[in-house]
Amino acid sequence: KVGRWSAENDNVDVAVDPLDGTSLVADGLPNAISVIAAAPEGCLLHAPDMYMEKIATGPEGVGVVDLHLPIEDNLDRLAKAKNKDVSELIISIQRRDRHNDLVRRIREKGARIKFFDEGDVATSIATCFSSSGLDMVVGIGGAPEGVIAAAAIKSLGGMFQGRLKPSNDEELRRCKEMGIEDVNKVLKLDDLVKGDEAIFAATGITDGDFLKGVIQYENNTVKTFSLVIRCETGTIRFVESIHKLNKKPELARIK
Repeated sequence: KVGRWSAENDNVDVAVDPLDGTSLVADGLPNAISVIAAAPEGCLLHAPDMYMEKIATGPEGVGVVDLHLPIEDNLDRLAKAKNKDVSELIISIQRRDRHNDLVRRIREKGARIKFFDEGDVATSIATCFSSSGLDMVVGIGGAPEGVIAAAAIKSLGGMFQGRLKPSNDEELRRCKEMGIEDVNKVLKLDDLVKGDEAIFAATGITDGDFLKGVIQYENNTVKTFSLVIRCETGTIRFVESIHKLNKKPELARIK
């Protein structure tokens, strides 16, 4: 449960996605997670439910990659920072028609592309784990998911930038209602997640780049794998848990 235990508790901002990757679960595909980010009140950007142009990398991209720059320049700069050739970079992009031109430019530059269909929160975070093999995530996706990913990436020392992409007057109005006056501004980590008191947690639902999915055992028991990060200290915890579902009546019995 998420909420206040008593009236004395401080107010907090919460960004949650109970299932990032609905169709991934339905199709048995990787990188579906359940995720939450929290911070003191006023510290998480209240992003409207619209598109956001995003770019994310691991720590090597900090001060190197910039959303203001053409993708070709960002590939050159990141390759130099990682002591790689551009042809060795793996760039993850959501498989959508709106990215066709971006895909073409990346391929013409010589970098490799790894497509994903859903789950841009997990994919963005994966750039901070060398074991994922991903060097950069770029493209247009959901703005609320961008804020959640930013909370984790800030804690992991990576790089994330976003720029809102309102498509009509109603979305522009919602931006202003949420205090976002300049929708063309490139939002950096400190704009999306203020301060260093954020916390982030994710649990794998299907196997992914940095978390295993839920494992079902006999006797109505399951095992889960979670990631918990504290921004202030940079502490990263991987948690393995065994759940006896007959002791959790609020959960449906696994058949």
